Amino acid sequence: MVKLRLKRCGRKQLYRIVAIDVRSRREGRDLRKVGFYDPIKNQTYLNVPAILYFLEKGAQPTGTVHAILRKAELFKEKTSD
Repeated sequence: MVKLRLKRCGRKQLYRIVAIDVRSRREGRDLRKVGFYDPIKNQTYLNVPAILYFLEKGAQPTGTVHAILRKAELFKEKTSD
């Protein structure tokens, strides 16, 4: 099973949003990088086509990633297609 989850990278409190196998550890090998999230500057970058691809294939976002995607209104875009 594939999940969309946060992966720490670089300096303190900078995260990548990645598609990763459930059995992998947090810093393990990811399938694809689909965005990043910086909670300090409140910045997000999302690769929307890649995220929609993984969601259509059955990937489950974690709670935090789901909140980030909802805040970016990704689910409204998905339902309008």
